[in-house]
Amino acid sequence: MNRISAAGAPSATVSDRCRCLVVLGSTGSIGVNALDVVRRLNRAGSGFRVAGLSARSNIERLKAQILEFRPSHTAVGDPAAAAALGRWARSRRILLRIGAGVEGLETLASLPRARLVLSALVGAVGLRPLLAAVRAGKKIALANKEALIVAGDLVMDAARRHRAEILPVDSEHSAIFQCLNGVGPRDVRRIVLTASGGAFYRRRGSLDTVSPEEALAHPTWKMGKKITVDCATLTNKGLEAIEAHHLFGVPLDRIDIVIHPQSIVHSLVEFHDGAVLAQLSHPDMRLPIQYALTHPDRRPTPLKSLRLEDIERLDFQKPDFRRFPCLSLALRAGARGKTFPAVFNGANEAAVLAFLDGRISFTAIPRLCADVVGAHRAGPAPSGEGAALSAILNADVWARDRARDWIEKETS
Repeated sequence: MNRISAAGAPSATVSDRCRCLVVLGSTGSIGVNALDVVRRLNRAGSGFRVAGLSARSNIERLKAQILEFRPSHTAVGDPAAAAALGRWARSRRILLRIGAGVEGLETLASLPRARLVLSALVGAVGLRPLLAAVRAGKKIALANKEALIVAGDLVMDAARRHRAEILPVDSEHSAIFQCLNGVGPRDVRRIVLTASGGAFYRRRGSLDTVSPEEALAHPTWKMGKKITVDCATLTNKGLEAIEAHHLFGVPLDRIDIVIHPQSIVHSLVEFHDGAVLAQLSHPDMRLPIQYALTHPDRRPTPLKSLRLEDIERLDFQKPDFRRFPCLSLALRAGARGKTFPAVFNGANEAAVLAFLDGRISFTAIPRLCADVVGAHRAGPAPSGEGAALSAILNADVWARDRARDWIEKETS
């Protein structure tokens, strides 16, 4: 299993391919790290070209990236920002095509000149651009887990039909991908996802009064705000289990989760013969990002060498499902399938935003998600890609509306 590909046929190495790249979400944590990887690889003569960049609201960082990488296309959050960016580009005589909103992201994702698309978007907004890249037959480095959460069957079926490749960027899924090299799901007894535990796993006492600042103080990783809060609630690990199910074709009941606070073992695969393979490294997102960009080649990185004698110990324990109920909620939504994952994801995104804005408490996040998922009634699975996508998007909107109503009642 050399790559996650529906095509099944052997393909050329990255050295034989066009290294023209689009980065969706270039101003976020993953996007910034990806461009750092590109910058360093190009210094070594790799010849990556950045054709497109996008940002939701951090326009100043996007401008700096445009000046350095000189893309031909970009996309921003709304038309007003696009117009302002256009005036800035013209004042500097920069030739730049600028799109706005989801439509602009779809245009970037399907640029004919770009062979590789890195999706570092946050949330379900990444679904339509991902599908655009899939339909265009791109090689996709995927860090936008929510797109697979809400529409995994739809995305993977489209990838098979359009012969698109999807390479995981999340550290856990990259680890699994590397362990599964040349091996199919029939040989897998179970996948073991490791979790750091986030900001509060070792904290004693009530979590009712914890602040957003405390939730964002992740002990081992530096990430965006949404995913960092998801780590603190353990939601992220439930979402990753659903993502792994779709990426690797392993049933959810054969995907286990363990708490591993050192974040050295990034995930493990146990095979039917009893062998267990794991991928270990110091926590640094540049490693899985680079592996997705250069696969199947391996290039030098700035990571320090892993010396187990310096680490001395690696700890593992079962998750506390009672204290962190979002993990169970996410796994149950994934097991129910249909539009339940989309509803859970939409509710969680709304809840995390409300928590970061100080409108609800940390422990209100699982209560909100449980209410929204509990009220959802999924209809029969629609036939056809268009109808399925419409049902997923409608479920997402319904979940966010229901969550907004819950928040208003909670804060009134």
